[in-house]
Amino acid sequence: MSSYKTRNVKVSVGGRSYLLRILSDKQQFSDPDGHGNRLGISSAQWSLFGQLWPSSHVLAQAMYRFDIQGKRVLELGCGIALASLVLKQRGADVVASDFHPLAESFLAYNAALNALPAVNYRQLRWGHDAPALGTFDLIIASDVLYERSQADLMADVIKRHAKSKAEVVITDPGRGNSAHFGRLLGQLGFEFTSTRCRMDDSDAEPFRGQLLHYSRGMIAVTT
Repeated sequence: MSSYKTRNVKVSVGGRSYLLRILSDKQQFSDPDGHGNRLGISSAQWSLFGQLWPSSHVLAQAMYRFDIQGKRVLELGCGIALASLVLKQRGADVVASDFHPLAESFLAYNAALNALPAVNYRQLRWGHDAPALGTFDLIIASDVLYERSQADLMADVIKRHAKSKAEVVITDPGRGNSAHFGRLLGQLGFEFTSTRCRMDDSDAEPFRGQLLHYSRGMIAVTT
């Protein structure tokens, strides 16, 4: 039996309701075998993967609208992976990735909870090579630019795993490192656009951050 507590939440994306199992609060911690510790996840950080953050909701909403025809998609730092679930519901070829030891089991549970096929998952540490992962037409993430070093690592992942013609979409609540990240992607040949995005079609208040959209080798598509 797990020594952490969970709860179910319902969230709407594009008029469809998704039921998600998440950790009951940010105080949860259970690492009896030391997996998280070996991966560099502190007790304070351990529960963060298991929350449904506003940035994740916005990314999922963007993916409900996004053109995915013929595209292979990678979600970085997926956490609860709502965006990947939305993409799977749309029939996308999507791979969700994270390095938290419980991310895969939560993803599998939530896919089943919503009567969706299993979502492909890869445990991915950004500072480590993963050549078997391959390359992608679209790479997405939410709230991953919280440290300058994270921006550096993520740009390196994109360098290794983005196709020559590719897009990158990130929801960022205003962490302060988006400009640095944008310069790094500019060096990789990506062009940048930024838009504000509602939480959902019916929400009156816009997300208090930005939806960052980078494209390379193709005409940018407005999200």
